Amino acid sequence: MTLIGWLQISLLFLAVLLVIKPLGLYMAKVFSGERHLLSPVLARGERGLYRLAGIDADKEQSWRAYVTAMLMFSLMGFLALYAILRLQAYLPLNSQGFAGMAPDLAFNTAVSFVTNTNWQNYGGETTLSHFSQMAGLTVQNFLSAATGIALAVAFTRAFARSKVTTLGNFWVDVTRATLYVLLPLSIIVALAFVAMGLPQTLDASVTATTLEGANQMISLGPVASQEAIKQLGTNGGGFFNVNAAHPFENPTAWSNYLNIFAMLSISSALVYAFGEMVGHRRQGWALISAMAVLLVAGVAVTYWAEAQGNPILTSLGVDPSLGNMEGKEIRFGQAMTALYAAVTTGLSDGGVNGMHGSFTGLGGLVPMFLIQLGEVLPGGVGSGLYGMLVFALLSVFVAGLMVGRTPEFLGKKIEGREMKFAMLAVLVLPLAILGFTAVSAMLPLAVASIGTAGPHGLSEILYAYTSAAGNNGSAFGGLSGNTPWYNTTLGLAMLLGRFAYVVPVMAIAGSLAAKVKAPGSAGTFPTDGPLFVGLLVGIILILGGLQFFPALALGPIADHLAMLAGQTF
Repeated sequence: MTLIGWLQISLLFLAVLLVIKPLGLYMAKVFSGERHLLSPVLARGERGLYRLAGIDADKEQSWRAYVTAMLMFSLMGFLALYAILRLQAYLPLNSQGFAGMAPDLAFNTAVSFVTNTNWQNYGGETTLSHFSQMAGLTVQNFLSAATGIALAVAFTRAFARSKVTTLGNFWVDVTRATLYVLLPLSIIVALAFVAMGLPQTLDASVTATTLEGANQMISLGPVASQEAIKQLGTNGGGFFNVNAAHPFENPTAWSNYLNIFAMLSISSALVYAFGEMVGHRRQGWALISAMAVLLVAGVAVTYWAEAQGNPILTSLGVDPSLGNMEGKEIRFGQAMTALYAAVTTGLSDGGVNGMHGSFTGLGGLVPMFLIQLGEVLPGGVGSGLYGMLVFALLSVFVAGLMVGRTPEFLGKKIEGREMKFAMLAVLVLPLAILGFTAVSAMLPLAVASIGTAGPHGLSEILYAYTSAAGNNGSAFGGLSGNTPWYNTTLGLAMLLGRFAYVVPVMAIAGSLAAKVKAPGSAGTFPTDGPLFVGLLVGIILILGGLQFFPALALGPIADHLAMLAGQTF
């Protein structure tokens, strides 16, 4: 580890910290229906969209109606994307002549992008036409992110309101998230990426002459526009197979910085917007602090582990002072690769600028564990906020048991109904991850897909289902996932991680919205100070550690110990 490396990391977090408040205030105005910066420009267009779609913007929905609208919207998005992928050969902008996707791969890909997971069992530049990339994947990058934001805003209203039966209008929230937040920011970031050297063209390829005099065909496409919403919407799906390690997708240290900044900006600012909308800004900062503690710790451990180098390579004569550079781009180095890895997994982004499977055992453990903590650091746009609020409810419930008082959070009493739904949501992740991993580790057809024997092979399987169920999308590497078994089961894990989680969360929101919002008293446990932040961090770690530690001990921890002993498999 170096001082320059830590300075790079610190400046990135400082830049994000500076944008949290202004962007959070802007989003709070957008979703509260107040006049804001873009109202004079886009408000008339917003009203026109509602008239065209037959939506009554003033009619609000109960939590059941809100969830039903969300599920139907996601189903239609899945069917549309599945059709595009299957019929790709007959659709325009396919100068490469790519055939349609196989049914199981199209199912996996459509589910992946609709659930904001963006797991990719294919190589983008060798599989998908420009039409499929733009009209299929990029559209869902916007809509899946907007859906997550809408759900978080609805959950926020449950704390802000008192004795109501409605949480807002799903169609209005999705429209505003897309029109006022994702679209304008994506235009700005895409233009910045073009200036940094990312291609933005409808040309399929360009032919270059190599130093040896041979001709090489290099794939091109509308990369910058997809990269912008990929990061702002915490989608993570890359235009190219190697994602942000590709020089056309992430050419310089500055583009790498913008990638990470874009990932963190909306998710972090949404937490501040939550505090603003519930009338308690200190609460928003408390949640941000808990997220920051765990994320910074993840960055530190990953950076330290990779800076130590690999004892196996050291024994072969590789200079250990260089650290572990396997699977990393020299233009980014260990510090910015470790930062990218921790941020992309602390969020539900899934983009990568290095290969996680090439990290040391401990370095590979951290990204996996950050996903298993629930994707709340700060998580995906929207999904990270409502996931963190579930942990906050569990924390105040534990605190209430400790002091013998009825737990409260932001003036709402937390009772048995809310705790049942909270535990139902929290148990979805281990059920999907550990269940599918256990079956895959026993099936010969599933084990045949791993690239390495021993603990590392188990880590490949465990990481795949962790990434899918956590709606992350990053891959450990080494696992040949494009098989009927993995395409189907990973798709099911994604569906469970998104929809089986959010339905009980929205049931909690409906229950809380109907309750009276009472002012705090002398006996109310404060949830905006260091004590609550520490309790919240502890609850997140305990749930993650207790549920996943045995599997981690057999996979990345055993892999780390084997590396220290100089063993290979």
